[in-house]
Amino acid sequence: MAPTSVAVVPLLACTAGTTLLSSAANACNQLLEAPYDAQMKRTQSRVLVVHRFSPLHAMSFAGVAAATGVGALYVFANPLTAFLGVVNLVLYAGVYTPLKRTHIACTWAGAVVGAIPPLMGYAAATGVIDAPALCLAAILYSWQFPHFNGLSWNLRGEYSKAGYRVMCVTNERLCRVTSIRHSLALVALCSVAAPLTNLSTITFALDSLPVNAYLCWLSYKFYRAPDASNSRRLFFYSLLYLPLLMVLMVVSNYGRNTTQQTPLLERMQTRFKSAETQLVPS
Repeated sequence: MAPTSVAVVPLLACTAGTTLLSSAANACNQLLEAPYDAQMKRTQSRVLVVHRFSPLHAMSFAGVAAATGVGALYVFANPLTAFLGVVNLVLYAGVYTPLKRTHIACTWAGAVVGAIPPLMGYAAATGVIDAPALCLAAILYSWQFPHFNGLSWNLRGEYSKAGYRVMCVTNERLCRVTSIRHSLALVALCSVAAPLTNLSTITFALDSLPVNAYLCWLSYKFYRAPDASNSRRLFFYSLLYLPLLMVLMVVSNYGRNTTQQTPLLERMQTRFKSAETQLVPS
């Protein structure tokens, strides 16, 4: 999505570094949550729960993976990408994971964590964080609410048993309402913010409307009838939604000419100024 050609070395470094940092964060998460994972059916077979690995192994793996990942990003991408990777690791392991057991805000913290990886990719390609990058991150941020809320709804009994303070446990109505809010936010982000910031084009703004409309419809059905079927449909569509949206964005961005590289908002301002100049009597 970044307005630059793809360089192989930064691309590979970003892919490897992000994967390693994600692995380190996952190891930290499972290390901290092993006693609680044992109480949930979907997590009770994790390696630390069944003692296939010791806590020392997990800590060692996390340390090596984190150091290698940050090093790869710093050396072969750029310091900004490495910094974002460190921030995300700290947010996931040090904020989101412990917050899950104490406050409903954990869902929002987790959404921030999920929004940073696209910033890392953008930073690796361009060396900056600008308006298009923030728009892309906002799309990933909002997507996580219908995605996670649809997933967690049918697991709220297990989450409650393990002592997690996630939204589906502490405020069921908010869980459903938030899914709708962020589904609607995705419409605005894709059809208004994306072309205005030059993240993508008017073509993408129009092509993404049916994709977003169906997500809004599923979120609405989940709100009105929060049963296992509707939450499952919302979750599984969210899995399809993101790659479909990214494909539409890549296709619409392909071959944009120099004029289109100027953000829509700037082009509109230029046209207004030109019109004002023509109206001023000489």
